[in-house]
Parts: sequence; structure tokens; C-alpha cells
Amino acid sequence: VQLVESGGGLVQPGGSLRLSCVTSGFAFASYDMRWYRQAPGKERELVATIGWRPTTDYADSVKGRFTISRDNVLSTVYLQMDKLKPEDTGVYYCYGFSAWGQGTQVVVSS
Repeated sequence: VQLVESGGGLVQPGGSLRLSCVTSGFAFASYDMRWYRQAPGKERELVATIGWRPTTDYADSVKGRFTISRDNVLSTVYLQMDKLKPEDTGVYYCYGFSAWGQGTQVVVSS
């Protein structure tokens, strides 16, 4: 099982980033997928979930700004992040099939 994130980087407040998580080794279309993040000095927190149906759910702090989506043909889950704030800074992790990706760093700063 592999989950490989990409798309992180440095962005100014108010900007946008799109994270991708390419997966392999399991039946992607049958599983819920999640994005977590971990800010410096803080615990890892759940940001967004997409079910296999697919239903979606978001942390209150990102509702209306982030959008999770999936492509079952490519076995990939995405996180579109708009109107980014400095408090969105952290390492973003993809999670599914009880496995974690290595994370991708997001820094929101002017």
C-alpha cells in the first residue's frame, strides 16, 4: 500500500493550493479517504473526509474554503484549498486503508 502526497508549498494569505494523493495497493474506490494536517507543536487533526459514495465532511475551520474530491480511475484524492490563512500552515497527510502518506508541507505566509 502506498499513498504519495504532492502539491504543498509556500503561498500568501488568501491564495490557493491543490494537494494530490496518489494511492496504490488497495481497492481505492471502496474506501473512505481523509486529509489530516499537523501544525508545528500541535496534534494531528482531521481536515476533510470523502466517502466511497462519495459523501464529504469538513472540519469547521475549513468549511467553505477547502474541497475534497476523488478520482477512482486514477486512485487519487485531492484537496483544493482556497482563501488560505496563516493558521492553515502545517504538514498535510493523506490517510486511507489504515495507511498514511509521507506528508506535504504547506506554509501560508506573507
